[in-house]
Amino acid sequence: MKKLAIVVALISILSLVLTACGGPGECPECPECEECAECPEAGVPLTDLGGREIRVAVDNAYPPFTYLDADGTPIGFEYDAWNEVCRRLNCTPVFVEAAWEGLFEAIQAGEYDATINGITLTLPRSLRIDYSDPYIEYGQVILVRVDDDRFPDEEALVASDATVATQLGTTNEIASIKMVGEERTVSFEEYDAPVMALLTGDVDTVIIDEVAAIGFMGANPGEMKVAFSVTGGELLAFVFPVLSPLTTPVTWAQQEMFADGTMDEICEKWFLRPCTPE
Repeated sequence: MKKLAIVVALISILSLVLTACGGPGECPECPECEECAECPEAGVPLTDLGGREIRVAVDNAYPPFTYLDADGTPIGFEYDAWNEVCRRLNCTPVFVEAAWEGLFEAIQAGEYDATINGITLTLPRSLRIDYSDPYIEYGQVILVRVDDDRFPDEEALVASDATVATQLGTTNEIASIKMVGEERTVSFEEYDAPVMALLTGDVDTVIIDEVAAIGFMGANPGEMKVAFSVTGGELLAFVFPVLSPLTTPVTWAQQEMFADGTMDEICEKWFLRPCTPE
């Protein structure tokens, strides 16, 4: 409780500072802004980051967010989204490969400026990292091999002795343990390992985010299908170190991208549907 109170207090202080600095518009002529990280000097708009480099943590084995095409070129939602954000904010994304294990600690320590990585917005995580506004609402699904019809719904899966593969330390793992217990949950460290285990027959099912399921099915056409949905109403957002000066301008850029339809174009390309709620 004390930790939450401290975090809330810090966020409140930051909000006051950002308000003094004019939010995502022009910085006013005021001495308070001289030391503000987002207002390096009076008169410089927060929407112009002056060409600074943004170190973005990526994992190139997690379609449709970040992965390699047939030629070995990195592609995915995260690349397109960050390139567009930086086009609007005058910054340069520098994509750095990073493993999921230890990612939150690395962001906290300032090793990376930001990431997307399909990270779900949760209260415990919000005490360790900062989020932008969410960019999509989604649910978790059960993925099976295309010829497997044993699990039409959650009840059938729970009543069986089937295994559920997931990634270690994710909301997927939490949902799997809640659904079938720890003994039947098989956790892997790498993003793509649960899906690879499914394709080789080492596990019966995979619990995965809906948007990631679309990516893996696209990368392995005709081999997998969604059996049923497990959860809904979860949110994904851009991620930053706590009190990062990038949170406000990136959120502004997101809002502009939604307003002119660019965000939905990127979402339709990689998630096969717009991100704007119906």
